[in-house]
Amino acid sequence: MSAPAIDRLGQARDAAAREAWSEAYELLRAHDAHPSRALTADDLMTLADAAWWSGHVDESVAARLRAHAAYVAGGDHRGAGLASWWLHHEYEGLGRPAAAAGWLHRAHHHLDDLPPCPEQCFVAWTDAEEAIARGDRASALAAIRRMTGPAVRSGSPDVLALSRRAEASVLLARGRRAEGFAQLDEAVRAVTAGELSGMFTGLLYCLAIDLCMRSADLGRAVEWTNAAMEWCSPPWTGRRPAEPPPLGVTPSGENPFRGVCRAHRVAVLDLLGAWALAEAEARQACREVPVDCLESAAAAYYTAGDVQRRQGRLEEAAASYAHAHELGRIPQPGLALLRLAQGRAEAAVAGVGLALACDSGHDLLGRARLLAARTEVALAVRDVPGAAGAAAELEVLAGDVPLLRAMADTARGAVALAESRPEPARRLLRRALGGWLGLGVPYEAARVRVLLASADQTSARRELGVARMVFERLGAVPDARRTAALLRR
Repeated sequence: MSAPAIDRLGQARDAAAREAWSEAYELLRAHDAHPSRALTADDLMTLADAAWWSGHVDESVAARLRAHAAYVAGGDHRGAGLASWWLHHEYEGLGRPAAAAGWLHRAHHHLDDLPPCPEQCFVAWTDAEEAIARGDRASALAAIRRMTGPAVRSGSPDVLALSRRAEASVLLARGRRAEGFAQLDEAVRAVTAGELSGMFTGLLYCLAIDLCMRSADLGRAVEWTNAAMEWCSPPWTGRRPAEPPPLGVTPSGENPFRGVCRAHRVAVLDLLGAWALAEAEARQACREVPVDCLESAAAAYYTAGDVQRRQGRLEEAAASYAHAHELGRIPQPGLALLRLAQGRAEAAVAGVGLALACDSGHDLLGRARLLAARTEVALAVRDVPGAAGAAAELEVLAGDVPLLRAMADTARGAVALAESRPEPARRLLRRALGGWLGLGVPYEAARVRVLLASADQTSARRELGVARMVFERLGAVPDARRTAALLRR
């Protein structure tokens, strides 16, 4: 190579080291386009990273494929194994599970027989996540043990933080919440302290918030979602386009993790009752997510559907749930509750029943929401034994987790009310109200107040008055109308 070409390649590597990804992308792409020049395998991996950060996912995959071939040609199994794992990760995000599985198998092929090395940590992490999803906790624990030693010896903050998050996931799946969250807190401490690379900062924020939501830890989810959005919002290196880009296309110069982190924020805002902001953020998240993270857009559409359903905007809710389903999200229990609001009780019963039958139990909060909806739907069709069964399972699931405990007390209180047991109903619903108020979840607190009005006549007018005020503030029109009718009676 000529001296100017070598200089430009050095500039590209320096830009990548500074995480100036748009600059690195342009320099590497220009160098790669010259017929007499060649990029090394490491440079191709850098080009793949720069292309992804710059919103060119297809080019990222193409560069990663070339890097893998170059590593293989050079007999570098560690490099080839890492390239294979990243290809698995990217194909999985693109919704191509067969290709993803093939590249994970290839990563094992390159790495399994090597002495312990940091690259094996990534494969072990994926093995652990897949084992947890299957409910195979023994295999998940074995994978974490394969990961821990190389992660510590690597001296890499990225690998060590990923290892701690992986161990947290296994511990939480085994019900060891204190130990699990201690590991997760340490992983996120490294993230918030700025110790990780940009790629792993974004990845760890998303993984940590997702784990908090699935484990029903609302407090951590709120705190870390705010931190993630702050990290995602530095001054842009590019200019905002006049028109929003299509779904899955990240505007040049923007952090591609922004849409994913915003989708997590939507779920938190929904619980906290900031519905107008949640719906606006959901629309923005769907415009921002990269094409290999469309499950985040699906989650945002689903949450927007929940907001629209509770506000009585049933046609819009149906459209949002349909978008979520199109992008791979099973829109339950929201769709079942929509069918109930539409007067289609049989469809509601069937929908939530099928969702429960297909649920793996991997998502603790997700299953709790299904059981709460099953209780509500069963009571609506006067299936009190069915409601009692769902509420009993929710009680076992809840343990001492505040968010789940509030859900379980609400469900059991509603069942006690249907069984004409006012004293247990009052006790459970008072405890549920305290739980929801303590968590700062206004909509559920207001719904409990309506139930309390039926269980405790002495405070009925007061509880209904507060509930109506909350429903009106949230825009929950159907609930506000029903509460106003109860007050008039």
